[in-house]
Amino acid sequence: MSKEIVVVALGGNAITREFEEGNITEQFENTRRSLRSVIRLIQDGYRVVVTHGNGPQVGNALIRVEETRHIVPPLPLGVIVADLEGGMGYMIEQCLQNKLHDAGLQKDVTTVLTQVIVDPDDPSIQNPTKFVGPFFKQEQVADLEAQRGWTMKEDKGRGYRRVVPSPVPQGIVEKKIIKTLLKENIVVIAAGGGGIPVYHDNRGWLEGIDAVIDKDLASAVLGNEIGATKLIILTGVDKVAVGYKTENQRDLDRLNVAEALKYLDEGEFPKGSMGPKIQAAINFIDNGGEEVLITSIEKVSDALDGKSGTLITKN
Repeated sequence: MSKEIVVVALGGNAITREFEEGNITEQFENTRRSLRSVIRLIQDGYRVVVTHGNGPQVGNALIRVEETRHIVPPLPLGVIVADLEGGMGYMIEQCLQNKLHDAGLQKDVTTVLTQVIVDPDDPSIQNPTKFVGPFFKQEQVADLEAQRGWTMKEDKGRGYRRVVPSPVPQGIVEKKIIKTLLKENIVVIAAGGGGIPVYHDNRGWLEGIDAVIDKDLASAVLGNEIGATKLIILTGVDKVAVGYKTENQRDLDRLNVAEALKYLDEGEFPKGSMGPKIQAAINFIDNGGEEVLITSIEKVSDALDGKSGTLITKN
């Protein structure tokens, strides 16, 4: 049996798909579908950590906060992320346990609430850009900024929304716990939604911060800190491409870090889509990881056999 550790990062489309309502029945069905790759990796002998996005779920939770703030005290963003780590972790955990049962695999699965350390002086703190929560009208903006201390920006002509920082992840508070679980061959679900953003104050205490962390960047940090050799990023496309959605689109079977950096600098991978995934791949390999595979949920089996996906390596 291989002792290699692999981190599987499930994209936002793994659990809530754009063309669906996103009700809990659909989320469970999508989760079951997305876990085929995890079963395959377990069968191949890997020790596995699963991470996941939470964008649609955070948006829904913030809408609930707005609709009920006159009835119950509102929850801060960091607590919402923690709640979703638990709730979505339960969903992934149960679906995986059932699939392991059907595959005849005796293996334990657990979810770890994961705090991710960020720098309180991260530039994004002063210049938040990540849209979260419901839309508001322009005439509401001044009151929201004054009364709640929010930063509001227009979202592509659709209305005004709150923006929050998206600081760079620097470390995983629970890394020793996760490593201990992996040594016992337990499948771990961790760093859901990029993890709960925290920082060390001047007393050395951990304090939460209203921010969101990119899931793929957090997955790379997690992978490095637990000694993973592979990072698999599951997203909405089969392969990474340059000239995406143009007549010159070219799908890439392989990339090395130098090529990935070049294309990133040339703007081939936008910040709002493939950019963070490529940056996460570069970070993971530069800090000790061996390879990153980027592909879709539908093609992951082929990608693991070298028949699809984009493989990123050091050289």
